[in-house]
Formats: sequence, C-alpha cells, structure tokens
Amino acid sequence: MKNKFYTLLVVMILYGIGSVAQEGTKTDSIRINQYGQAVRFQPLNAEAQDGILKFTSADKSYSIWMDNRVQFDGEMFSNDAFNPIGNGASIRRARFAMKAELWNNWYGEIDLDFSGSAVELKDAYVKYTPDSDSWNIKAGHFKESFGMETTTTSRYLTFTERSLMSKFDPSRHLGFQFNHWADKYLITAGLHFSTVGDNEEVVFTQDNNKDLGVDDGYSLTGRAVFIPINDEDKVLHLGIAGTYRTPKVDLEIPYSYRFSTRSHSSINRKKYIDTDDILNVDNNTMVNFELAGRYKGFMFQSEYKLVTVNRNDDLDAINFNGFYVQGAYLLFGGHHNYNAEEGEFTRITRGKEYGDLELAVRYDFVDANDFDNGIYGGSAEGYTVGLNYHVNPNVKFMLNYIYNNNDRFANGKGKLYAGYDADGNLTKDPTNVFDADGNGGDDFGMAAFRIEIDF
Repeated sequence: MKNKFYTLLVVMILYGIGSVAQEGTKTDSIRINQYGQAVRFQPLNAEAQDGILKFTSADKSYSIWMDNRVQFDGEMFSNDAFNPIGNGASIRRARFAMKAELWNNWYGEIDLDFSGSAVELKDAYVKYTPDSDSWNIKAGHFKESFGMETTTTSRYLTFTERSLMSKFDPSRHLGFQFNHWADKYLITAGLHFSTVGDNEEVVFTQDNNKDLGVDDGYSLTGRAVFIPINDEDKVLHLGIAGTYRTPKVDLEIPYSYRFSTRSHSSINRKKYIDTDDILNVDNNTMVNFELAGRYKGFMFQSEYKLVTVNRNDDLDAINFNGFYVQGAYLLFGGHHNYNAEEGEFTRITRGKEYGDLELAVRYDFVDANDFDNGIYGGSAEGYTVGLNYHVNPNVKFMLNYIYNNNDRFANGKGKLYAGYDADGNLTKDPTNVFDADGNGGDDFGMAAFRIEIDF
C-alpha cells in the first residue's frame, strides 16, 4: 500500500508540472486554484541543464526540477573465504527526487529511493537562504554535517561503496541545521533527532514511544572547514567535525549503541564487523578530522574518526576508531571540482569530449574492538583499486577490485567462521583460532562494477 501511494504521488507531480508548462501561452497572471483561491500565475520555461530537466519562471523566482539516479551493480567474490559468499547483481539505488526554488529565497526537496523493492524516504526538508547568499538554515530530514565522505552524494563517489568507517557517521536525521560559508571557510551547526527513512527504524520509534515512553533523543553536530587554497588548479581542504549524541528512540533496544558494517559490498549481506548491542549507554561522542585537496587532475581525500561510547553506573567509556586515505587521477586532462559551500568534491570536468578515465586507489581501516571493556566487534582493513569511465555528465561506468582483511574477532557476533582451530576444523570462536601468524579472520577479494545514469 505504501509503495502504491508513493507511485501515485510521483505521477501526480509529473502531471502537475506538465499542465503548468502547457498553459505557458496564456497572458493573464491570475488563476483560481483547486481551493477556489486567486493565485499568481507564471509561465514556466523548460530546458535541459546537462541532462537535468528544469522548469523556470521568466523572472527566475520559481523553478522546479527532477533529480533521478539509477545505479546497477554487480559483484563477484573469491571462493576461498571461510564463509561462502554468493555472487550477484542488484539495483543499488533507484532514486527519484523533486526539488524546487520558491520566491527567490526558499528551497524544498523530497527524495525517495525505490531500490530493494521498497520505498525509503531519504531527504525531505525546507531551506531558507537570504539575498546575501552566505548562509542558510534548513529543517526536516537530511544528512547531518558529519563525515566528508558520507555527506558527499552517492552520484559523486569515487568507489562503488564508501569506506568501512563511514558507518560510524550519523547520516540522515530529523532536525535543524545552520550553514555559513565564504571563499575560505565553512561552518555548520545542527540539532537533530531520530531518523524516519527506514521502515524498521520507524516501527522501533513508534513502539518505544508507545510501550516505554522513551524520549526521541537528540544530537548536537557541528563542522568547521578551512580552505586556504581554492583556485582553478589547486584546492586544500582542512576540516574538523564533532557530535554529541544521546541514544535515539529508533533503536530496537532503548539506551543502547551498536556499530556494524558490511565489507565494501551491498550484495554480500554478512556483517563481519559487529559490536552487538552495548547497553546502559548515556551518550556517545565522535570527532572527525578531514584532509583533502586537488592539483590539476589529481585529488586526494582522507578522514580519521574517534568514537567514544559513555555508559552509566560508572562504567568505563568504550573507544573505537577508523580512517581512510584515497587518491584519484584523471588520465585525459580533466579535473575534480570542489564545492566550498558544501565542503566536498562534486562532479568532475572531463578532459575530452568523449569522456575521461579516472584511476583511483584507497586504503581504509576500522577498529571496533575494545578489549579492556570486553568489546570484540572486530577490526578490518580494505585495499581498493578503481577505474571509472565518465562518459558524459550523466553516465558513468565503474570497476573496483577490493581485498578485505578481517581479524579473528570480525565474526558477525559469533555467527561467522573466523578461522581454523588446532585440529584443522573451521571455528566461529576467535579464541580457538589457530594461525601460524597469529592473525586469523576471514579474508577475501571481490570485483565490482557499476553502471550509473543521473537525469
């Protein structure tokens, strides 16, 4: 029923846009709307902006456009893993978004994802920007300003999947956020609550409110970026972000914290890294450091993250961390574009009319172990090589090879094999793993492709 509602909504929006565009030949400026009210009428001019269909009024005070994305993925895994992995293909993302600018200063957006044969709400917010165009404030459901990689839209990712440590990042939540920017800096500050994007999380929120009277929980998140160099050929980006977070009502177990992640894959559903539910949590804090830049056709980006989970009853705090370093080079003379207003890299400029090839490498690491506090969530590192073909502004082909190296504690809360015991039998108990190098853990390679179109 929910899917049918969203489908009907999309059809109605498209019909409404078409109706307005068709009436553009009328000269009078007043109409009577469906509620019997006299309303201002403006013809809309349609144009394609690098393949994006946009309708704009003559005085530029109103515009509306669609922002859609399809990502078709396939992955193949090595057959030497302790835990068998099935090869497969999927629609990674099937996004439909409507965006509008109203009365010069107001902006609204709704973004839905239809992948996985389900509908998930991504962005739904309103934003106000004054005439000075140096700050704005937005309210609704959107990404918190934490994590350069996470806040970068998936259409501009260098690799098919984000780094392992990106799962620490809070991503989308209800809330308010203030943004201020200039040529050399960016400052953001936000107050956030629970998420409403995933149906399971919505059910947890409703049940915890109904059955237990649990508060929504809140987060205070801020980010500061200094951009000492930002010209045609060069960019240097230095950033720091922090967040203070009380447990959210959208958790299955109230007042808990859990970190888990898959290994650079949406098709392999095994979560090797998993702390399980950490109970009796008062709050958790995170600090993120960013260093990035570009020079002509080369770009690099890196982040380091520290996570602290503070517990009640004088229990010791639990600590996790992770980082990644990545670089990319455009082989045909193109360059990577940087958006100072968002503090992130955006769509490339191709070096040739027929496109550009991008060669990229990445190393990432995450540690969800805290042995002193009895937390054995596992640690892992990933080695990634990528080749991207940017055909035009709307079409991209991606090839990745990733080698995943898990430690013996990355066993999915005891559900996955972590190595061989002294008798040569597979075991899920990391304390029984016998390895000549003292390591253990399920290590495997994988090849991935993506075909993407944005329109």
